[in-house]
Amino acid sequence: MSRNQNNNIIDAFYAELLPFPTFIISEDGTIISWSSTAEAVLGYKKNTMLAQPASTVTTLLSGDFSPSAFADLIAKPKTEQFTAISVQLADHTLQMAELVTQPCTYQQQKSLLCALIFDNTSVDGAILLKELVDIRLALEETQMLVTLDSEGFILAANEAFLKASLWTPKRIIGKSFWQLFPEKDASQSIPEQIWRTLQQGRIWQGEVEQLTKTGTTYWTDLTAIPTYCPIRKVQHTILVCKDISSTKNELMKLQKFAYVDAETGLHNSYWLENELPKLVMEQREFSFVYLSIDKFYTIKELHSSELHESLGSMFKQRLETYFQDSIIVRINEIDFALLTSLSDWFIEGFLHYLEKNPIYYERLALPISISGGITRFPSAFTTYTQLMRTSTATVAKVRSEGGNKIVSLTPAHHRQLNRKSLLETRLLKALDEKNLQVLYQPQIDITSKKVVGVEALVRWHDEVVGTVSPGELIPLAEETGLIHQIGLFVLREACLQAVKWSAAGTPINVSVNSSVREFRDKNMATSVLSILKETNCPASLLHFEVTEKFALEAEFAKSIQMQLEQLEQAGVSFVLDDFGTGYASFRYMQILPVNSFKVDETFIHTINKSEKANRLVHSMVQLGKNLGLRVVAEGVETHEQQAYLQSIDCDILQGYVISKPITAQAVSELL
Repeated sequence: MSRNQNNNIIDAFYAELLPFPTFIISEDGTIISWSSTAEAVLGYKKNTMLAQPASTVTTLLSGDFSPSAFADLIAKPKTEQFTAISVQLADHTLQMAELVTQPCTYQQQKSLLCALIFDNTSVDGAILLKELVDIRLALEETQMLVTLDSEGFILAANEAFLKASLWTPKRIIGKSFWQLFPEKDASQSIPEQIWRTLQQGRIWQGEVEQLTKTGTTYWTDLTAIPTYCPIRKVQHTILVCKDISSTKNELMKLQKFAYVDAETGLHNSYWLENELPKLVMEQREFSFVYLSIDKFYTIKELHSSELHESLGSMFKQRLETYFQDSIIVRINEIDFALLTSLSDWFIEGFLHYLEKNPIYYERLALPISISGGITRFPSAFTTYTQLMRTSTATVAKVRSEGGNKIVSLTPAHHRQLNRKSLLETRLLKALDEKNLQVLYQPQIDITSKKVVGVEALVRWHDEVVGTVSPGELIPLAEETGLIHQIGLFVLREACLQAVKWSAAGTPINVSVNSSVREFRDKNMATSVLSILKETNCPASLLHFEVTEKFALEAEFAKSIQMQLEQLEQAGVSFVLDDFGTGYASFRYMQILPVNSFKVDETFIHTINKSEKANRLVHSMVQLGKNLGLRVVAEGVETHEQQAYLQSIDCDILQGYVISKPITAQAVSELL
């Protein structure tokens, strides 16, 4: 129901909500609505009563209620109540009731809503219902309302919602609840949270960003209320929304001014003071790095007239280039702070970076030095005040000792020369000196027994730390942000080798493992295509192996999907690795442009140990056949496993029973 000036606007859906017999009579004296409750209680069918004259009803009421009474009541502006009305039911019995009438607008015409309240109807219930109806009327007039069915599809929406969302009544009915929200990584979890709460029978309330028909967004204060009618066994949800876009936008503007440094656009100290306690409460592990520019004002005074932009802005550019995955904050004109997961040696390397990439004016490098301190959370501080006090004191001490140094705030951290920190240092050196090695594990066609492909695998033997296993190397590379450099190194080596094998008359596919972190770089596809061109490697020889973790992020990151499509169009193939170990492999085979998948070695190792395991692997192979995908079995270690895989027509085998990872020269001898 909604109220327009002094008239109630009634629709059929809300007329059905009343728990007692209800009917509506139009201005011309015709019955235009007959509720299901009226049909059930009075016994007169809806299809026989609709379009009948009002006199059809008056003949059923006591004699002192004249046929013209309804027409008179429509003209009155208020609710009327008639007591001691005798009503003749369809079974010819008589019952006493009260008749309550209310002028309204129904189907865009002046009408009269009539309700019969029998003696056995609870008066308290009727009063409560009237209060609820009045509340509904008030909400219709002041809020946006949307009604959903049990599956989340829209049943009704009021005028206020249609106006804000730019939908029409015909177009909005049947739309999904999820279509009311923008498809954004950050906000997409909100509708899921709302729906889960409603499914638990609880009310959800909060501020949300909603989507209009044209794709623009607006902010609302949303209350989602689950309802259930036990009589009709119908479950609905009512969304009560208030447009707060104007207030929200103003607040965001104020927050931007309050929490952003005007000169550099970075977060400022107010933002840091507000956000840091949240990270502490979440028990997040990170390093807090406090950096201060030495002799800032001297440099500024000497060169300010020649600088085309502020020294702070130019220094900010160096910070953003070097600390790409970190949060950067400007504390004041000369002090900056970082929230980062990077290691101490990498942070300390910023000084070396500044030496190699100084700030110039008129071809002269500015003599910038930095004093800084590193604090590791959660071991070294508990409050923002303590952190800032300790950081500034440490910077002052460093500066007093000559500056141009970044030190750890926790002495114990410096004393711990553990293997991990040493590996980080040695890995950077290995990348710089190209000391990494690429080995290749052959893949054979199960029918021809010929090598048709190889998987390129990075190996590292360091003169100081010895041989580092892949299980230790790859996580380390991802944590330090070096995985991209390692990936490109392996890719270039693999492409060069693929060209050599092809030139020798034995072209084989080369598979390279890919990390989702690499494809977060929007230039990853461009880099791959550049390497293919540089090495003259046909794109058809290159296969990228991606995991379900990769697919999970690719599903919500359009930039990653676009890069995959770009590489696919160029001829690069994709392989879904570790198939069967996740919970949504089938879905990811739809999302990713894969043309083959690898049955994970954990399943291969169980072959011949149980009939269930055999049937499971057999089903995976048959699935691949049915989908037109090549099936690769990895981790094949015994001849029994090989024989079984051959019996179920698996396409390709990879594992120690064929060959361990070997050098390119050793692979050439197998071709």
